[in-house]
Amino acid sequence: MDSGTFLRVAGLSAGYGATRVLERLDLDIRKGEFVALLGSSGCGKTTLLRAIAGFVQPSAGTIEVAGHDVTRQPPDRRGMALVFQSYALWPHMTVAQNIGYGLKLKGLPRATIAQRVGELEELLGLAGLGSRKPAALSGGQRQRVALGRALAIDPQILLLDEPLSNLDARIRLKVRHDISALQKRLGITAVHVTHDREEAMVMADRIVIMDAGRIAQQGTPEEVYNSPASPFVAAFMGAENVLELSGNVSAGAVAIEAGANNRRAVLPPGGRTLASGIFEARFRAEAAELVAGDAPADAPSDALELWGVIEAASYPGGIWRHSIRIGEAQILVDAHRPFEHGAAVRIRIPAEKLFLFNTRSASERSHAHSLHDGREGRVLEASET
Repeated sequence: MDSGTFLRVAGLSAGYGATRVLERLDLDIRKGEFVALLGSSGCGKTTLLRAIAGFVQPSAGTIEVAGHDVTRQPPDRRGMALVFQSYALWPHMTVAQNIGYGLKLKGLPRATIAQRVGELEELLGLAGLGSRKPAALSGGQRQRVALGRALAIDPQILLLDEPLSNLDARIRLKVRHDISALQKRLGITAVHVTHDREEAMVMADRIVIMDAGRIAQQGTPEEVYNSPASPFVAAFMGAENVLELSGNVSAGAVAIEAGANNRRAVLPPGGRTLASGIFEARFRAEAAELVAGDAPADAPSDALELWGVIEAASYPGGIWRHSIRIGEAQILVDAHRPFEHGAAVRIRIPAEKLFLFNTRSASERSHAHSLHDGREGRVLEASET
């Protein structure tokens, strides 16, 4: 085990009945680190969290905390606390009673419990609400009570099972920052399950992207966003525009051949090992520049330039989002002004914002989750794992 590792998951396999969800998964987490398990429904992230907590018994592998094997220990002996998606507050108890419930089970004196509860109420912005019942609280306040109950027992590791999913969008934006700031202030190790990419980006020190019970990629938010290791990760991190391009790799560069809807370009491989042939090119709607079709052809040689026709434009706020037909494919591109329906346009994608991958086999394509099919411009929905 690495000297900096505090929580270690090694060779973990787990499932429900005959259904295997996790397959020999390895994950090391440092003390004080905030790690987000990110993925779509059915990818195994919640099963992993529950296995760490002790509520799912693995069929193989080990879980260690500070060098001690806790794989067979019950949840209350692992030094962890879990905040549930539903909060799971006792409706007949007050805020103070809910927060102090774990301390009461430990048999601590009333005065000690009252002091600890008061400290947490102050820390979490719940001062003055100790006598209220959960029904008299807002969603954000109930979430803070659940967090306070978890923190009251001084856990070594805080586990968060999509605790913000029941909050409305406005409150969720604030609470995610509150939790992140609190985790940093306390220096506690945290593992957070979420399907929300932005939530993981904002809150976590490291993001672990899961797919079909395995880790597809892990790294800092900047690393997984700017350097996706696979088409699946690129799509999950927002690069949903996809096209097929032909090209050759030589001398550390990728020469994209000119086609019916693109001009020739010479691009860097972007840190990926590529072979000559057909490439899957992915990029985000906000990454491209949209210009009129008759604009001067002054795009740099290391940018990909495409030609298309505007099919629709909408205004989600701040920018105009355009649906553009490129041959038989359809992509989305943002611009600061609207372009008319039927207008011929050029789309320019800088090399650093274009993700190239060698095309996958048919079996790999069927395995992907919610990826855009470049030939038909539609979304493929794979069944949940």
